[in-house]
Amino acid sequence: MKVSLVLRKDIERIVSIRELMDAMEDAFRAKTTGRVQMPTKVYVSLPDGDFRTMMAYIPDLEMACVKVVNVHPKNPEKHGLPTVMATIILIEPNTGRPLAIMDGTYLTNMRTGATGGIAAKYLARKNSKIVGMVGAGAQARTQLLALNEVFRIEEVRVYARTKAECEKFSKDMEPLGLNILIDENIEKTVRGCDILVTTTPVTQPLVKNEWVEKGMHINAIGADAPGKEELDPMILKRAKVVVDDYEQACHYGELNVPVSKGIFEREQIHAELGEIIVGRKAGRTSDDEITVFDSTGLAIQDLAAAALVYRKARKLGITSEIDLL
Repeated sequence: MKVSLVLRKDIERIVSIRELMDAMEDAFRAKTTGRVQMPTKVYVSLPDGDFRTMMAYIPDLEMACVKVVNVHPKNPEKHGLPTVMATIILIEPNTGRPLAIMDGTYLTNMRTGATGGIAAKYLARKNSKIVGMVGAGAQARTQLLALNEVFRIEEVRVYARTKAECEKFSKDMEPLGLNILIDENIEKTVRGCDILVTTTPVTQPLVKNEWVEKGMHINAIGADAPGKEELDPMILKRAKVVVDDYEQACHYGELNVPVSKGIFEREQIHAELGEIIVGRKAGRTSDDEITVFDSTGLAIQDLAAAALVYRKARKLGITSEIDLL
């Protein structure tokens, strides 16, 4: 039985952030209208990180998938490896046979960035021009790629642990032609920006409540496991909070610590992103609102992205075939 292999180098050249944004919007629409199966994410703790398995089936796509993905924050400096690495297996629903095995590391970064762009489209002010980036890793890059598809960005401020990280981010993002400023003071990055993106793995809040002004939108991306949080919980209490999934956000997202401490209640969540996409609930309703999108990462995003890649790769004839079984 032949199984397709899809390599990262091929994924990078055949799929765009714009295509993935459209695929993510469709996936969240399907979730909200009850046209998906998606069991809870399963975590396994390891000495310096964790790995998790994520599964989904979307009948409209006629595909299912399993993704295995790790998060090891010490990898870059200790082992020269990415913090996040992933492998996706696409499955044919009618037979259960594996259709394809593909690199999920790049695709995870891209689908998460694409979803951040969709969230900002519905939640940020339409005339947003100044973007603040707290964190300058792979995820910061894809978030900015997607935001650049939606907004006329005039200024990007970036803050990270080291100036070298910021400089590399600035160099890598040069093709976008944006005005990127490196801040060595996180407060300067945050204050006065229209859209703030946080992509760090921290367990103590970095962004203070008093820095967040009326009208700001925040894509909170980094907190994706118990104990992680990037934002002062008081920000959440002031904000219209939108999540990708109610349960995951309360247990694994930016909300997990405030919820566990009783600072923030599940009932205070305004909506899931899909509910706003289909029009069941409102997105931003005034220029003064503070909005927060809490992204935990869903298997339906992986499936929608992988299905798009697989079909394009097959059409272009660039997959390798192996006899797996």
